[in-house]
Amino acid sequence: MEESVLRLKELLFPSIADVAVLSVDVNIEIVRVDAQRTADGAVCPVCGVWSNRVHGSYLRFPADVPSGGRSVVLQLRVRRFTCRNSGCARRTFVEQISGLTRRLRQCASRIRNSVVNDYA
Repeated sequence: MEESVLRLKELLFPSIADVAVLSVDVNIEIVRVDAQRTADGAVCPVCGVWSNRVHGSYLRFPADVPSGGRSVVLQLRVRRFTCRNSGCARRTFVEQISGLTRRLRQCASRIRNSVVNDYA
C-alpha cells in the first residue's frame, strides 16, 4: 500500500516536495486526493523565523487541473503555526505548499498556470 501511495504522489505532484498523498478516491466524475505537507514546520512569511508550534489545522479544497476528463478535488490538510518571534506583527500563519497553494487563493497554482499558458 505504501509503495502505491508513493507512486501516486510522484504521478500527481511530481515537482512538489514535502507532500504526502494520504488517499485517492476515483469515481466516474471525480478524482478526490487527500494530501498534507510533511515538513515539521514552516517559515513565517513576515519575519522569516522557522516555527514548528502548531496552533491548529483545517482543510483546504483548491481547484486543480482535470485528469482524464474527470474533475480533480484536492483535500489538503494545512496547519496554522504560531510565530516564535515575539516581535513579529503576525501572531499565526498558515503553511503554504510551494507549487500547489498560495495565500488567499481558491485554486491550485497548477490550474492558474494552466489557464495563463493557454492564453499566452
